[in-house]
Amino acid sequence: MGNDFRDLFGDWRPDDTPPEPENRAQRPLNEKEVKVVNVWEGILEPQGLFGGTETRQTYFIQLRDNQGREFRIFVLRDMALSISLALENENPDRPFTHDLMKTILERIGATIERVTIDDLWQDTFYAKVTITHNGQALEVDARPSDAIALALRFHAPIYVAEYVLEAAQHES
Repeated sequence: MGNDFRDLFGDWRPDDTPPEPENRAQRPLNEKEVKVVNVWEGILEPQGLFGGTETRQTYFIQLRDNQGREFRIFVLRDMALSISLALENENPDRPFTHDLMKTILERIGATIERVTIDDLWQDTFYAKVTITHNGQALEVDARPSDAIALALRFHAPIYVAEYVLEAAQHES
């Protein structure tokens, strides 16, 4: 069995792959505050030779900084709904996961201080949620959609690293 892998991949080792974002050297974030403009639903048309023939629903969050620069983060349907409800200050009949998380955090005396979208790597955004509890701040890695849904429920600011904002401009 062990030789089968070697026959397929030679002397390849996992450490030949590019490092994950958290393993890269830290760089200054030069964070800019952004606001959620809206959550949108659209139709994604097939592209390219092998794109297929089916169209599919797509959902994205549109964010904007105070200089008018905008970018999108594509999300799943349930995340789009959760973020929309938070934007409209509506409470669902039964709590969504983010409502449950808010209740738990509030009951233990914690709060969401801020959200930072701090990297964009291989078309994937990365974020951190800063939670404060008993005077101590704790950063937790999160999907940007989850982080945004929580930030909106706690009325916490959302920041984006300048280089992420610039890179996202080229992606749009």
